[in-house]
Amino acid sequence: MDKITQRQVVGEFYKTLTQDPGTAWINQVSNYFTSDQASEEYAWLGMSPQMREWIGGRNAKGLTENSLTIKNVHYEATLEFLLRDLNRDKTPQAMTRIRELARRTNSHWAGLLSTLIENGESTACYDDQYFFDTDHSEGDSGTQSNDLAINISALPAANHGSTTAPSVEEMQLSIFQTIMAIAGFKDNQGEPMNEDATSFVVLVPMTFYQAALQAVLTPRQVGESQTAFSELKKKFSIDVHPNPRSSWTTKFATFRTDSEVKPLIRQEEQAVSLKVKGAGSEYEFDNDAHQYGVDAWRNVGYGYWQMACIATFS
Repeated sequence: MDKITQRQVVGEFYKTLTQDPGTAWINQVSNYFTSDQASEEYAWLGMSPQMREWIGGRNAKGLTENSLTIKNVHYEATLEFLLRDLNRDKTPQAMTRIRELARRTNSHWAGLLSTLIENGESTACYDDQYFFDTDHSEGDSGTQSNDLAINISALPAANHGSTTAPSVEEMQLSIFQTIMAIAGFKDNQGEPMNEDATSFVVLVPMTFYQAALQAVLTPRQVGESQTAFSELKKKFSIDVHPNPRSSWTTKFATFRTDSEVKPLIRQEEQAVSLKVKGAGSEYEFDNDAHQYGVDAWRNVGYGYWQMACIATFS
């Protein structure tokens, strides 16, 4: 086999980088914004007023300003090959490592967003409340909760599981509750915020995946819940995604996916680039090795909490 060239290595990296990383939920639950500075401020100006009967002239409503700042962070990953290994490579081990580097780079957003989601009950969003919280309130919205505590023994399920292994019926009833919570959220004008919602993603830890998938695909009869859930599926598209990065054992989260402003934000100042200390470099001369380094400036943050709801089994 011919020696692997630097050009081949770089080409293989970018070829693999363009492939689907298998994390479709990333685009479903987050907006992507480019950045041209160290940080970006996102101003949430409140919602426009609803139409009203003209009585005594116009009744202008001002906008309530809240903001959130996301700072870009420098991330890197670097792979080193000894020249002797490149020259002796008979079973494309070097190219395998390069493809792995590209796949890990592709999955970086999944890692950042997973951490962001799991910190949602202890990290503030634009309204200075935790992203998942029981007492969000803005203007005329009233107090609203997107942090549901579900007493699993109180669910009218025919087959009961546990807080760490809920039954199909319990997942069905709980998913229903999170969707209904999101559909009922009101904006700062007191108007329904998600009355036009049609699509949701249910993000679950691996241990919940089978029950959650069965709950959505083949609803079980629990009183009238099977009929109700079947009707719910006619109105809404519901996708279930397992997240192997999740450390949750008693929780799952549901997100609205068809809104213009998503529940989460991906921000990028500098897209992924591959830098090389290769053939003819001082590094090669001094170390008899090549280095391939990935760089990106990016970060994640919270968008609208009203597009998300967490459920915790107790």
